[in-house]
Amino acid sequence: MFVTFEGLDGAGKSTQISCLREHLVDSGREVVETREPGGTPLGERIRDLVLNGVEVSPWAETALFAAARAELVEQVIRPALERGADVLCDRYIDSSLAYQGIARQLGIEVVLDLNLHATRGLLPDRTFLLLVDPEEASRRRNDPSDRIEREGPDFRSRVDAAYRELAELFPRRVIAVDGSRSPDEVARKIREELRDLS
Repeated sequence: MFVTFEGLDGAGKSTQISCLREHLVDSGREVVETREPGGTPLGERIRDLVLNGVEVSPWAETALFAAARAELVEQVIRPALERGADVLCDRYIDSSLAYQGIARQLGIEVVLDLNLHATRGLLPDRTFLLLVDPEEASRRRNDPSDRIEREGPDFRSRVDAAYRELAELFPRRVIAVDGSRSPDEVARKIREELRDLS
């Protein structure tokens, strides 16, 4: 199965990916864990460019994320799924829909279309959206050093609202989870939601 995790930085994605990976490995499954942007040599270079480089326009940012995603799908995600492994990914298409499509007002449809072409239509089986108040997410991040995170509280609030909109638009795939609950409670909820897939 292909499972992605979304939410603001500080929502607890890394913690929950680690919990789920451990659970699946203990069940005897092969698990590939990756992240976006990143996960491949090209993706890591794009990550550094987009998050730590110069300011870029919204469409350039969107295209760079799509390029990194295309490479990740071809080099890591699709081969893992084809050999029967589970793939856990920290961010995927929904990040572009939230950050660029909605928060940067490029439009959900055009950003989704670009990314469906880039990934040859590969969507996750489930996406867990960890919802945390934007101020709490910011407090949890002790080093908001990347370019996007430095944009401030108004932008974080727009992204939070965008993610909530995506959960309403894609209710079968995007599962909203209260990220303010204890990590163990969140992990239990995620495992329950995945029972029908595994």
